[in-house]
Amino acid sequence: MKMKDLPELERPYEKLENYGAEVLSNAELLAIIIKSGTKEKTAVQIAQEILGMDEERRGISFLRDVSLEELQKKNGIGRVKAIQLKAAAELAQRAASPQVARHQKLSTPEDISNLFMNELRNLKQETMKTLLLTSKNQLIRSVTNSLGGIRFSYIEARDIFREPLKSGAAKIALVHNHPSGDPTPSQQDIKFTKEIYEMGEMFNIELVDHVIIGDGVFCSLKRMGMMDS
Repeated sequence: MKMKDLPELERPYEKLENYGAEVLSNAELLAIIIKSGTKEKTAVQIAQEILGMDEERRGISFLRDVSLEELQKKNGIGRVKAIQLKAAAELAQRAASPQVARHQKLSTPEDISNLFMNELRNLKQETMKTLLLTSKNQLIRSVTNSLGGIRFSYIEARDIFREPLKSGAAKIALVHNHPSGDPTPSQQDIKFTKEIYEMGEMFNIELVDHVIIGDGVFCSLKRMGMMDS
């Protein structure tokens, strides 16, 4: 059955036009991106099969971690459609993440968590960012120090302080994610944080906090008393 053979009220295009995007299911929204099905399946059915790849039940965000090759294994999904799906998933993620505004004040771990939770909570690999701050905790900019599962043991202190020194930052904060969803700091997290804290004293740059992002929850090493020696 083709999309045009479905009852009008069941066609994603017509449903969105008449009732708004919010009434459509994830499969129907994906079907609009997929556009056309095959001789055997409608675009909605193909979209349902793609959603069935989400073994961890993470929701539509799982598309960010599915490779183009995996998507193209689905009958009806070629190179262009796979790229379109990945682009749509990235746009959705960016739309859900608040914009990092220059001079935004980050005074509490809640401020940091609110800013980076959506960006980091669903990542499959650990990513660390250094937040460059003024003396009044206003954000200058953020720098990604590690991406793609690089362990802290391979991050040199100079990599953390290079940009703060160049930018004249008075303070920094660290934020990284735990892909497990549990933000409880590991011994490695604690050791690394103490090393950066001590290095910051040498450079006269204060480490104000290290926030660990989990799945909708976070930990502040400062609040837990785990930063200084």
